[in-house]
Amino acid sequence: MGFNKIISFLFAFIFCGITGAQELPPIQNYSPRDYKAENQNWAISQSSDKLIYIANNKGLLEFNGASWKLYSSPNETIMRSVHVVEDRIYSGSFREFGYWKKNEVGALYYTSLSRQIDVKLLEDEEFWNIIDIDDLVIFQSLKRIYIYSIKDQSVNIIESNNTITKMFKIGQSVYFQRINQGIFKIKYGQDFLVFDDDVIKNNEVINIFKSGNELLILTRDNGFYVSKDNSLVKTNIISNKLLAAVSIYDGIRLKDNSFALGTISHGLIHLNEHGKLIYTIDQNKGLSNNTVLSLFEDVDNNIWLGLDNGIDYINVNSPIKIYNDNKGVLGSVYASAISDGNLYLGTNQGLFYKNFKSSDSFEFVKGTEGQVWCLKVINDKLFCGHNSGTFTIDGNQSRKISNIQGTWVIDRFKDKPNLLIQANYDGIYILENINNTWQVKNKIEGFNNSSRYFENLENEIFVNHEYNGIYKVNVDSAFTKVKNVFIDSIIKGANSGIVKYNGEILYAYKNGIFKYDKGDKKFVRDSLLSSIYTQDEYVSGKLILDQKSNDLWVFTKSNINYVSRGELTTTPKIKKIPLTKEVRNDILGYENVTRLNNQGAYLIGTTSGYLTINIEGLHSKDFQVYIGNVVNGSTKSNKERIVRINKDLDGDFKSSENNLKISFYTPEYSKFIKPQYQFQLLGIYDDWSNWSDNPIALFENLPFGEYTFNVRAKMGNKISGNTASYSFKIAKPWYLTNLMLAIYALIIILFSFFMHFMYKRYYNRKQEELVEKNRREIELAKVQNEKEIIRIKNEQLKQEFKDKSKELAASTIDIAKKNELLTQIKNHLAKVSDQATIRPVIHIIDKNLDHNDNWEFFKEAFNNVDRKFLKKLKKTHPDLSPNDLKLCAYLRLNLSSKEIAPLFNISARSVEIKRYRLRKKLNLQHEENLVNYILEL
Repeated sequence: MGFNKIISFLFAFIFCGITGAQELPPIQNYSPRDYKAENQNWAISQSSDKLIYIANNKGLLEFNGASWKLYSSPNETIMRSVHVVEDRIYSGSFREFGYWKKNEVGALYYTSLSRQIDVKLLEDEEFWNIIDIDDLVIFQSLKRIYIYSIKDQSVNIIESNNTITKMFKIGQSVYFQRINQGIFKIKYGQDFLVFDDDVIKNNEVINIFKSGNELLILTRDNGFYVSKDNSLVKTNIISNKLLAAVSIYDGIRLKDNSFALGTISHGLIHLNEHGKLIYTIDQNKGLSNNTVLSLFEDVDNNIWLGLDNGIDYINVNSPIKIYNDNKGVLGSVYASAISDGNLYLGTNQGLFYKNFKSSDSFEFVKGTEGQVWCLKVINDKLFCGHNSGTFTIDGNQSRKISNIQGTWVIDRFKDKPNLLIQANYDGIYILENINNTWQVKNKIEGFNNSSRYFENLENEIFVNHEYNGIYKVNVDSAFTKVKNVFIDSIIKGANSGIVKYNGEILYAYKNGIFKYDKGDKKFVRDSLLSSIYTQDEYVSGKLILDQKSNDLWVFTKSNINYVSRGELTTTPKIKKIPLTKEVRNDILGYENVTRLNNQGAYLIGTTSGYLTINIEGLHSKDFQVYIGNVVNGSTKSNKERIVRINKDLDGDFKSSENNLKISFYTPEYSKFIKPQYQFQLLGIYDDWSNWSDNPIALFENLPFGEYTFNVRAKMGNKISGNTASYSFKIAKPWYLTNLMLAIYALIIILFSFFMHFMYKRYYNRKQEELVEKNRREIELAKVQNEKEIIRIKNEQLKQEFKDKSKELAASTIDIAKKNELLTQIKNHLAKVSDQATIRPVIHIIDKNLDHNDNWEFFKEAFNNVDRKFLKKLKKTHPDLSPNDLKLCAYLRLNLSSKEIAPLFNISARSVEIKRYRLRKKLNLQHEENLVNYILEL
């Protein structure tokens, strides 16, 4: 390693060491993953509407504060330069230069100038710089300078055999450097040599600035030179030695005349207008990368850095500064104090200090290893409450005055200057000053609870316990013993706190801030102070009192609040510092604030260092909100179609185009205070939405109608000065258009006529059907009547049949009885001796007993009654004899064997035999009844 390199390395090492304890402005980092492009970023510019444009390896980046948009390079090469002139964004890349302009829907479209001019570009030519003067835009490559006239589109070219490193705009003049030749100035379209000193022939010039009547020239490796009598001399800028130890790639002069210098491997160097170092920022201190390829100061004085890997911006003028303990030396800051010109930080790793006004690194106070809970300056003496006990601090020396573990807090007595009261893990102790030496006097006996927060009011000590409530400890006048203890367990909660403010005890937890009422001896909710936070906003009830200003500090989810007395009244004034819990990165329940000076500067401890805030510089500036893009999406044939809409014209959409995505933005660039948005859609959602950091509103399936979209923004606690609006209407669906409504009306009318006709026809048909039905019912009734008459006649016939059958049976029985009587008479006459005399009588009797005559008479009578029976019987059983037929006929009349016997002039026994024989002929089974068979036949 060469001597110069060794010197540079050592100097850089020392330089980093002496600037290690600086409070730095906020830095916002964007990685390639955030902006969705390549790593390297070569140039930065800003439009009049505050949008940022960056030349990236992949193309042109546009950033509006809410979202990034990438426009690919026209020939898909690395974009090296970008410069905004009015409404045009000029860019240069490999063998290509031109400009971008927004179309009616807000998207950029590209116009190539290099293709329009009648000049052949050089092989491998890239355009590294763009500047404008009046109506001229000048593009610089390594071998040429193209002077393009916007008025007449003409181009004048300055050729160069030597490499052109950069060109610079100084007022209305343009300078550029040719390697090995010197610095040239362009006049009337020609180049003229201005400086050819050896120092700049082989040393790259980074930038040229106006310095009174002279020029101040910044070189890559040798710092600043100033022009004097047409030559260059080394300046007496203090930081020139530093600049000689680093390699500078880009440098700009800021509006406050200070200098921002980007280096190859040491990040950013910030010098004041006299060249004195203000601070350096590298990757260890918050940059995304140590190689700074481009620098730009925007209209709000933020410094933008195009890095070799990422994009950063620095809020240079922010009233908030950050000290990040990136190496983990300090740890989390639980307490801070200023004593004897030193700034002390009490952390979880011990006590550290440095000179308050210096940029020296913090040094450790020996003997204070471990957790520091509090730092308190009392009577110009610094006390340190520690996990291992209590210390007094003098410079970098510590003296332990108590070995009682866990000193939460130390406080003074109002009227006892030689006594102090301290709260520990196991109760409350009294310290006493004897011969200028503090020591433990006694413990207050009778109370052994941990007393992280306590306040003394006369002879009563209020101790807040997060889980048990508030202890009101009444002690004796000597503060040696506890008389009694009262516990208010109604109000209690996690991270709650207690403090004495304006002579009154205040208690804060999630339900609000309560004030102790001495008369009622209870805590009463203070409505004014409780307005500081809601339950949703509550994170910690830690109340911090600034003894000097008598300001009361309260930390909430979205703000740091401080309460001060009104200037004209005693009514407290509540002011808010818009720092969210995530941004300030404080220690929940152990928040701490220390006043640094009388100009409104405060230190706030964080989990990895601290913040400093100048509340006098917290002025909310006016800002605007804008609508970015209006995108309409509709689904047609199952294929999504996305259309960008002109946001400056009222939208007129079809009924199917009822899905809208509206983006909006506020081009304000702040690390800690991010914009939030609130919108409404008049016509359907008239109420304002909740505040959100989402810069997009999505509306799906909107019904037809007229709408106005309004959006406003909030930065911290200030509302945007405008409300951005976009009006549109969604047409009725085709089936609800006026034409269709007229058609519907016509259809309804025609349908009414048709229904009237159909109803009339229906009722006529119903009437005819009713008449026909009545006619048929009459005919049916007539038929039924006739059937009834027939039935009645049939019943009459049946009755007559039954009657005749009975008569026939009776007649048959009478004949049988007559025959039986005649037979008996004949038998008696046969016994008379005089047969000749009675023979005529017997002959008459025999004639009356002639069975054939009786049968023929019976048969005729039987056929009249049941004429079908004998025919059916003969047909079914053709082999029956006449006697069988007679027997069947008698059985049909349901005559018994005894009644049948006389009709055959035989005995009843003989009738049974005849019946038996008949069963056989009829082929009846044993279980079948002969009479039933004949009756059913």
